Amino acid sequence: MTDALKRLSDEGVAIWLDDLSRKRITSGNLAELIDQSHVVGVTTNPSIFQKAISSGDGYEQQLTDLAARKVTVEEALRMITTADVRDAADILRPVFDATDGQDGRVSIEVDPRLAHNTTATVAEAKQLAWLVDRPNTLIKIPATKAGLPAITETIGRGISVNVTLIFSLERYRAVMEAYLAGLEKAKAAGLDLSKIHSVASFFVSRVDTEIDKRLDAIGSDEAKAAKGKSALANARLAYEAYEEVFSSDRWAPLDKAQANKQRPLWASTGVKDPALKDTLYVDDLVAPNTVNTMPEATLEAVADHGEITGDTVTGGYDRARADLDAIKKLGISYDDVVQVLEDEGVEKFEASWNDLLKSTEAELSRLAPSEG
Repeated sequence: MTDALKRLSDEGVAIWLDDLSRKRITSGNLAELIDQSHVVGVTTNPSIFQKAISSGDGYEQQLTDLAARKVTVEEALRMITTADVRDAADILRPVFDATDGQDGRVSIEVDPRLAHNTTATVAEAKQLAWLVDRPNTLIKIPATKAGLPAITETIGRGISVNVTLIFSLERYRAVMEAYLAGLEKAKAAGLDLSKIHSVASFFVSRVDTEIDKRLDAIGSDEAKAAKGKSALANARLAYEAYEEVFSSDRWAPLDKAQANKQRPLWASTGVKDPALKDTLYVDDLVAPNTVNTMPEATLEAVADHGEITGDTVTGGYDRARADLDAIKKLGISYDDVVQVLEDEGVEKFEASWNDLLKSTEAELSRLAPSEG
């Protein structure tokens, strides 16, 4: 079942699971995925925690204790989520040690309500790193304009970062710039650069969802022929930018100081359109030194019928440019698409976080001890 996953791993793609729950931890499922399915990391986001905690599995006792202490709902939520991340990090610690810190990592996101506040994002990143207190944690910071200086500041303090919600090539270049600036700051402060890691989460499927919706509205033969191509094109050109930045003159002294390249991470790799093959955003995004974070359904699909044929990225830059040019000629604005996706991404995570706050507050009230 896992031959395709092994081939993917052998091609230099780190397989991370895009999901976490207490049940997955306590049942041994996460350990099993690490052992049998080549999973070497875990990513979380507010939507994942909302789903996990709302299901109720495994959280009752901690919620009861938190209710007895009369903590605020925000504190309760952070205690619950950081406990899950800490336990998952402990399960992944052997992978972290075996890969010298490259993998074996668990990501936890700053409060999405802070996405447009640089100072608060940095403060939250420091707090989360302190709360989880594991070297194999990545703090997720969204790649909003306010997030960019927060990335630099957080990296500069020696805290490893997963930059999330990247949709555009221009913003991706700004993310890499922020990472390099952070490493330069850390180097000036005398920190060990070899201990600082980062991934840049470039979102995939949502690009096709938004562009294909606009192509459907156009409805011409040319528009139909362009469907299902934009997300791969966008990601491949992101990898081209990665290759350029991490072979540049600016990178050379950081490389000499044993800094780690910021790996591209393909996020949102579950296929939304049933007309597309369900392993598309894995099979067609194979390149060295990348991460693919998959929901479990995609992981299982790749294990079952994934077609891993080697590098499917680095030879395709001209084709990728042509595919993005095709949608531009049809009147679809790339800049508008990526801005809509960023705005929606922040809004979705904020909505999930607010839903989670409400459901957690209701549970704390239900479990609160009676007075007297």
